Amino acid sequence: MSKNQNDSFVWNESASTDFLWTKTNLGEAFSYPMTPLTWSVAQFTFKDMIFIPGHAMLGIVGGWAYFNFSSLATALHLLGLSRKLTISMMEELLNLRLPAGVEVPLIPYPRWKLFPVLHNFSRYFAQLKWASKIETSYLTETPKWFARCKEKIEQEQTPSGLLKIWQEDIQDHLQQGFWVVMSAANASMDYTSKLRKKLSRLIAPEDANTLLTNLSAENELLASLGLVLGISQVVHGKMTQEEYRKQYGHRGSQEFELAAPSPMETPDWLEQEIARFQKAPIDVDAMLKSHKETVAAAWNRFVSAHPRQANSMQLQLQENARRARMREQVRSEYVRDRWLARLFALRVGTVSGIGDDVFFLTLEEIQALLSGDKSALSNIHARKNMRAQLMALPPYPTIIRGSFDPFQWSADPNRRNDVYDINAIKADKESKRITGSPGSAGKVEGIVRVIESPMDGESLQSGEILVAVQTDIAWTLLFPRAAAVITDVGAALSHAAIVARELGIPAVVGCGDASTRLKTGDRVRVDGAKGLVEIL
Repeated sequence: MSKNQNDSFVWNESASTDFLWTKTNLGEAFSYPMTPLTWSVAQFTFKDMIFIPGHAMLGIVGGWAYFNFSSLATALHLLGLSRKLTISMMEELLNLRLPAGVEVPLIPYPRWKLFPVLHNFSRYFAQLKWASKIETSYLTETPKWFARCKEKIEQEQTPSGLLKIWQEDIQDHLQQGFWVVMSAANASMDYTSKLRKKLSRLIAPEDANTLLTNLSAENELLASLGLVLGISQVVHGKMTQEEYRKQYGHRGSQEFELAAPSPMETPDWLEQEIARFQKAPIDVDAMLKSHKETVAAAWNRFVSAHPRQANSMQLQLQENARRARMREQVRSEYVRDRWLARLFALRVGTVSGIGDDVFFLTLEEIQALLSGDKSALSNIHARKNMRAQLMALPPYPTIIRGSFDPFQWSADPNRRNDVYDINAIKADKESKRITGSPGSAGKVEGIVRVIESPMDGESLQSGEILVAVQTDIAWTLLFPRAAAVITDVGAALSHAAIVARELGIPAVVGCGDASTRLKTGDRVRVDGAKGLVEIL
């Protein structure tokens, strides 16, 4: 990948390595090639999440964010786990199943240098423990912090003043938020995984999965569900527009891309969403009620089979739901953190006179600019051109092994869109079966509607099967119209899976290439519990 020879910014870390990379659990947050500022802020927040010295867990591959699967796998292997057990643990951690034939290359690292690895693991778990203690205060204080800092940013006129705001008010809070999100996510995933195994030993897997949904409490809605249910409440007079803006106005498409505007920056955003809902109204409350009835039936079967364990299991299910709500709440507030970082960057662009070009500087370069060093400005034009070229390419495979050139890959008519392996695993494009991960249980047959953007959502007809590369929270407003959801990118904790489960809609996520193999008008059978799509 060519670039300005004097520019130190790296767009592709896979070019000179043989690692396994995956964007599972990342493809939704970073859904397009990142701007340099977005990538550098991601590096900053992830900087302490490193296990093998010199090999960060988060990497950039052709502009996209990827996890370095090889890095953590190497660390676990060094701790004495067999290669097979290491891969099994990694697959469970990332909600990922490696395709047959894909090997995990380990990083050459001497076992006698184990102490730094142990130290890094110890620091990681200490950070999670610390973050778990401040979850409640983080939720309470973040909106106040946001309002206070937003006002300071808007009033600041000088580069030195903006630099001070970043260093004293923003950077620590941004990293604190990252660890709170990690802590809440780990606590929820671990608990759910153990409870699912326990339930599956007692009842049918379908009932076990059903009981692990129904995550909203009577007076406490799952944050990911609030966006879609809130629109219905506004339309029916149960919530004011101002209340909706306050609770959900910071949520939208490309939430982690700092160059992407927040919905609140579009004056008539909410009016447009209300108009779309009214054009094709769906009784969301009825969908939720129907799903609750399904959950109740599964619970009655559990009680009949295991009456003595009912009270204990009910408490465990309530705890599972509480942890899931906490996970979603802190993720929502962290998006507010990210929005403030964007507002800060916009103000830097205004004060410095470079406007939106600010997003093509790294965090370090912005701080240098605010200190009077303008040398990085000469790199902006080439970086904008490079990102434009990367944006024109199709989404990359979820799994990448070895050196990956996105331009060569995209030009190959026989490429695989689910996995890239330098050892060239061939695609079976004649198969009538598409496999992914179970997102939400249920079976349905229907007509496919492939959609590229939530802005094209009006084309989705009620009862059609929504197919997309990935879906972030902005897409969930379309879900009540869909009979099922199929995505190329995603995992059990993606918004597609979470919201589909709560609405009782079958979903298969992480298919890799469903959006290219399926065409609008195709008829398919979806089995959400098995993670299977059959072309009829």
